[in-house]
Amino acid sequence: MSSPEPIIKSRQTEKDVNGVSTQVVCTEFSNYIFIVLTQYGKIGTLISVTPDSRSNDISTPTFSTKVLLGKDEPLTHVCAKNLATFVSQEAGNRPVLLGLALKDSSIDSIKQMKEIIRSCQVW
Repeated sequence: MSSPEPIIKSRQTEKDVNGVSTQVVCTEFSNYIFIVLTQYGKIGTLISVTPDSRSNDISTPTFSTKVLLGKDEPLTHVCAKNLATFVSQEAGNRPVLLGLALKDSSIDSIKQMKEIIRSCQVW
């Protein structure tokens, strides 16, 4: 008898990004993709990244970000969009809930973190 498919799929990994230990946990729920990206071992700032249904061009949807908990700073929104847009698009334009706790949010680090998220894919 095989074990049933888990209701909630989750994967996690840990890699160094520019010398900083970075953990990623990706979890798929029926209505959201939940990603925790941390360099502090904590969930950090919680951001909702949702496809904007008012977009006129379906081929390039726009995304809205909203900080639910934590520091609401412009850089937080930029990082969230860069890290979560491809996840939402690959998951059929589902919203993404992103927990960010970063020591290093440089462009190079964000690119590396996107690849770590991609390697942790559950959608």
